[in-house]
Amino acid sequence: MKEPPPDVAAVYADFPAAPRRALLALREVILRTAAALPEVGELTETLKWGEPSYLPKANRVGTTVRIAWKEKTPDQVAMFVHCQTNLIDTFRTRFPELRYEGNRAVVFDVVGPLPEEVVAECVEMALTYHLAKRRRAS
Repeated sequence: MKEPPPDVAAVYADFPAAPRRALLALREVILRTAAALPEVGELTETLKWGEPSYLPKANRVGTTVRIAWKEKTPDQVAMFVHCQTNLIDTFRTRFPELRYEGNRAVVFDVVGPLPEEVVAECVEMALTYHLAKRRRAS
């Protein structure tokens, strides 16, 4: 897997060890999922609000997936999507076993296994959000 850009790598390096491992596992699922979706094309890895974020380079393909750890919730990491989409509602319907934070995030424990297949499905829905919306409209 390719290395993150230096500014993103620096943010990962600043996380405590356990959250960093969890976030890097999320990053791996995001990158692997995007690579398996030719319609997504190249992915941009950047920082939004100082947090690692992933979005298709091409316009109107998908929405940003952002991952984060917060000191106020040290035992969890979160995967955020744009709050003005219906993605979290869709995730809730399809994956009621996951934990959610409002209409913006899926929350995972820092320790323990990451449900990679479920995360990959959520990432795919986010990274193809605009394409899927256009398909449904036609």
